[in-house]
Amino acid sequence: MSKDREKKLLGEERRDWLLNYLKNSSGPVTGTVLARKSNVSRQVIVGDITLLKARNEPIIATSQGYLYMQVGSGIHAEKIIACRHDRSQTEQEMNIIVDHGVTVKDVKVEHPVYGDLTASIMVSTRKDVQAFLKHIHSTNASLLSELTSGMHLHTLSAPDEQMILKAEQALKEAGILVEEN
Repeated sequence: MSKDREKKLLGEERRDWLLNYLKNSSGPVTGTVLARKSNVSRQVIVGDITLLKARNEPIIATSQGYLYMQVGSGIHAEKIIACRHDRSQTEQEMNIIVDHGVTVKDVKVEHPVYGDLTASIMVSTRKDVQAFLKHIHSTNASLLSELTSGMHLHTLSAPDEQMILKAEQALKEAGILVEEN
């Protein structure tokens, strides 16, 4: 397959190609890259991804691009934790988590009008953390936690529960983990 397609892929053929491409990718792929490779606009890709998701394909949109969630990915433990910190501690929080071999799947806040707002993050390494923070900075975007004075939830995933417990302990020591009384 050439780097860029000469022929525009149409409809179902393009969605099949997108699904295959994402399944075989080792990491997230941006809509811009997918659009270039399939010779369509990024908006067409966004629509295609929406249709694939409606078919229950496990595709998530992360800050680094689209990701196909492989079944049996080695994740055996998940836990939702509550954290509170200001914007300046975001890198510290994420690095603590990924340094323990744990993935930050998402962030969730409770908005007074919209209810729960959840955004996929999917960071597993310090490199992922840096890419996420660079994207936040380059777009001048707000963190969801800024809507709730720093209070937010994360879904964490890891190969075993002990890894998550150790990450929680480190977050507690850093004053970031919110504990139940």
